[in-house]
Amino acid sequence: MNIGDKSYQAGVDLEASEFYRLMHASKKLPTTAQPTAADFIKLYTKLADEVEEIVTIVISHHMSATLQSAEMANEQFSKVPVHIIDSESVSLGLGMMAIAAAQGQDAQSVIQLVENIKQRINVIFTVDTLEYLHKGGRIGGATAFLGSALSIKPILYIKDGRIEPLEKQRTRNRSIARLSEIMEKKIGGSEVHVAILHGNIPDEAHELEQQIRGRFNCVELVTSEMGPVIGVHAGPGTLGLVFYSFSD
Repeated sequence: MNIGDKSYQAGVDLEASEFYRLMHASKKLPTTAQPTAADFIKLYTKLADEVEEIVTIVISHHMSATLQSAEMANEQFSKVPVHIIDSESVSLGLGMMAIAAAQGQDAQSVIQLVENIKQRINVIFTVDTLEYLHKGGRIGGATAFLGSALSIKPILYIKDGRIEPLEKQRTRNRSIARLSEIMEKKIGGSEVHVAILHGNIPDEAHELEQQIRGRFNCVELVTSEMGPVIGVHAGPGTLGLVFYSFSD
C-alpha cells in the first residue's frame, strides 16, 4: 500500500488505527496492490513443510487480481497440492469463511464447508460516503446511487462478488438500523454466525454489537475494524454486517 510517498505492508508495518490517521492527513487517496505470485509461492513453500495440502481463499476476482496471482503461483508450485477458492466476497465475508475453514479436518472437508458458506453468506453495509468506492473503482452497481449521493445514506451488499446497491435511507441512524432489520428478515430466529465490520468507528460498532447480541441467536459474533486494504476503498465511517446460517 502506498500512502503519499511511502509504502507499507498492511498488518506488518501498518495497523488499522495508524492507517486511518495517515489517510486523513494525505492529500491523495492511498493506493493498493494485490499480492504477487512470488508472494504466494514464498508462503506455500513455507507451509509445505508442515501440511499435506493447502487451501487458499481469496478476495472476489471482481475486486482484485489476487485470484490471478494465486493461480499463477499454483502453476509454478508442485511440492504439495494447492486448492484455490474465489470467495466472491471481501473483508469479513472472506474472513468468516477462513475462520470456519480452520475447523476443517482435511482439504476436501474445508473446501466443502467453504463452498457451503459461500452460498449462504450475506455482506451488507452502509458507507458514510460513496467517494472512496468511486475513486477506488470498486463501486460496481452502486453507481446508481451517485447522482443523489449527497442526500442519501446508501446500503450496499455483495452479490456475485460485486458491490451492488440494496437500498437508500435519508439518515445515517436509519441506515444503521436497517442493517439488523434486513438481517432479521433473512434469518429470522435461526442460529446465526455474525461479524460486524467498521471503519474507524468503534463506538458505533460496539452499539450495533450490543443490539445484535440482544436480538439474535448468535453462535458466533466477531467485531473487527476494517484493515487498510479494505478501508481505503470503503472509507472511514463504514459499518456493516456479515452473517450466515445453516438452518435451511
